[in-house]
Amino acid sequence: MIEVKKVSEIGVEELAVYVHENIDDDGSTSKELKTFLSSAIAFIESYIGEGIEYIDKYPEFVTAVYVLVQDMHDNRTLYPDRSNLNYTVKSILDMHAGYVA
Repeated sequence: MIEVKKVSEIGVEELAVYVHENIDDDGSTSKELKTFLSSAIAFIESYIGEGIEYIDKYPEFVTAVYVLVQDMHDNRTLYPDRSNLNYTVKSILDMHAGYVA
């Protein structure tokens, strides 16, 4: 697994290793992980009110994406549960929510 320093560098292969999945020949796992990745990024952007350019400046968002994807994978949901958000993810997002550049 390569070291990922930006959210835009996260790929399906890294996510598959993180969630302990093998990439299926039929592409179903890959599609699922891409959907989770897209949902996690959209959730972060909405939560903090910033786009990927801002998110890529801070490596802590990589952790947030991995944890969100793991949660969606484990619970088989296509969106993060905002009312029951992982403490680590919430802490990271709250540090950046409402930041004005």
